[in-house]
Amino acid sequence: MRFHKIISTLFHPIVMPTIGIMLYFLVTTKQIEPYQKLLAILIIFGTTYFTPLVLLFILKSLKKIDSYQLKKRKERKLPLAIMVVLFYTLGNLFKRILILEEISLLFHATSLGLIITYFLLNFSIKSSIHLLSIGISCGFFMMVALKSDESYMLIIIINFLIAGLLGSARLHLKAHSPKEVYVGFLIGISTVFGMHIVYNM
Repeated sequence: MRFHKIISTLFHPIVMPTIGIMLYFLVTTKQIEPYQKLLAILIIFGTTYFTPLVLLFILKSLKKIDSYQLKKRKERKLPLAIMVVLFYTLGNLFKRILILEEISLLFHATSLGLIITYFLLNFSIKSSIHLLSIGISCGFFMMVALKSDESYMLIIIINFLIAGLLGSARLHLKAHSPKEVYVGFLIGISTVFGMHIVYNM
């Protein structure tokens, strides 16, 4: 049980955007200046990690949520709506910066994935946001590989292995049903390819 909690914490949805961008900067062959990488990481960390923590603290203080785990479907709606706006804003920001334009796909896809997740809550489907986030990471690096001459096979394999571990952890912790895990992961991968199509229309 402790191992599964560690996996869930290490690859928490608010951590994954920062991890994903750091991995991207490690493997990309684009000539991105160190200060640009650092600034991008700080902006992403502040928006996708620090801001959600503050938001959850405020909601807990106002008794809008019972726990930080957001176990109830109705508790997820407001945080999800706010995160949709934040991720969409990040996507627009990086799309304006030519050298970092590629990573805008990551944030627009996440925004779309969260919209779908929000929509599914109305049908009592609590899809896994943990698996949504790792699914987006898998899809993003697959898309980057398709557009590049470089091989990203190792990082793609690692992403899928993490997805397997994370899915297993969420099931063992009884945080989600198998359907919710699969739906979350499927939404993650499909939104990346969906947004790529939109970008090229």
